[in-house]
Order: sequence, then structure tokens, then C-alpha cells
Amino acid sequence: MVTSEYERRIAARFATFDQDGNGYIDREDFNAAAKALLTEFGVAARSDRGQALYGGAEAFWQGMAGIADRDGDQRITREEFVNGAVKRLRDNPDRFAEIARPFLHAALAVAGTDDDGTAAVEGVARALQMLGVPEEPARTAAAALDADGDGRIGEEEVVQAFARHFTVPE
Repeated sequence: MVTSEYERRIAARFATFDQDGNGYIDREDFNAAAKALLTEFGVAARSDRGQALYGGAEAFWQGMAGIADRDGDQRITREEFVNGAVKRLRDNPDRFAEIARPFLHAALAVAGTDDDGTAAVEGVARALQMLGVPEEPARTAAAALDADGDGRIGEEEVVQAFARHFTVPE
């Protein structure tokens, strides 16, 4: 049961991961996110970028399952997410970001048009929408990530924002 405002906010973030809305996070949710991104950007799953994205999704899943799947059933319930992942990572947001880094790195490569490890603000907004963020909040978030105003978003900007978003302080 979610009892604090902090836990309520974190529980709301659970839906970001539960791509199919079945009430738990599992490997298929991460694969679905990867597939949606590849489809949106027209990148073949068997390409280097596609394989990197699926590899990043698997690494992210393994990291999250390792810290949150308390009963070992290869599914993370909302309660496990709130009580496991978030509470264990709240004191170390960088740890959560490092678990996500391979996926975020590969997602930027898929959304980017150059091989420089960055993506345009519009590409990041599209990626966020494919991950379940509504259009306007996705555009607002992507614009905010472009701190230097150059129209490009790099890995460090995304990783830091990701850590802040999912490890909301109490």
C-alpha cells in the first residue's frame, strides 16, 4: 500500500515501465519499449543500433530485476517497484541511472541522425512519446533537456534527468 506522497509519486512512474499495462514490469515491457523506438525511427532490429538497443533494454531489465524483483518471479509488481527499486535507489540516484545508461545510450543513437551520441530535441520528444509520455509533456521535457540551447541532447543530460525523474526526493 502506498502511504506517503513520495511513494504515490513513485508509484505513478511505475506506469512508464509497465508498457503493456498488465500490472507488473517484466522483460517484455523492456523489449516492447525497444521495439516501439525502432519502429518509430525506422531502424532495423538486426542493425547495429537495433541490437544495441535490445542489448541495452536487456541490461536495464536485468539491473532493475536484480534490485526490485524480491520474489524472483521475473516480474516486478508496483509494490516491489515502490518498496524495492525506489527505496534502495533513492539514496543513490546515480546507481539507477547507471542501470539505465546502456538503454539510454542506445535510445539516443536510434533517435539521433548523426553518429555523435546526441539526438535532436524533436527526436528525443518522439522517443519519449514512444515510451508512453503524452505529446506535450514529452516536448516540454525534451526542450528542458537542451540546457545549452544547441538543439541537441547528449547522453549525460538524459542520464541525469532520468535519475532525477525516477528517484524523486521525499
